Amino acid sequence: MTLPVVWIPEANEDLLDARAWYDNIRPQLGEHFALAVEATVRAISEHPLQFPVVYRGRRRAGVHRFPYGIFFEVQEHRIVVIACFHGRRNPRRWQLR
Repeated sequence: MTLPVVWIPEANEDLLDARAWYDNIRPQLGEHFALAVEATVRAISEHPLQFPVVYRGRRRAGVHRFPYGIFFEVQEHRIVVIACFHGRRNPRRWQLR
């Protein structure tokens, strides 16, 4: 069963900032990042429990070929993305969301 995925505003802002950063390096890189995130979100939607719990019931899915993780909660009828976060950033920033 596939669950709908919703992004909190802060997570969406994380995603837009990361995409803009990669676009500034090279436009094709921003597109590759967006496609990798899309594939990760699809995997989360289809099999959310395959990803490890990393903090208080929240799970992390890595973005293929990029140093980002998508942090999310599995709820009864949906998945809520809490953050799209670079692996080197302080995790306290997303944990407080």
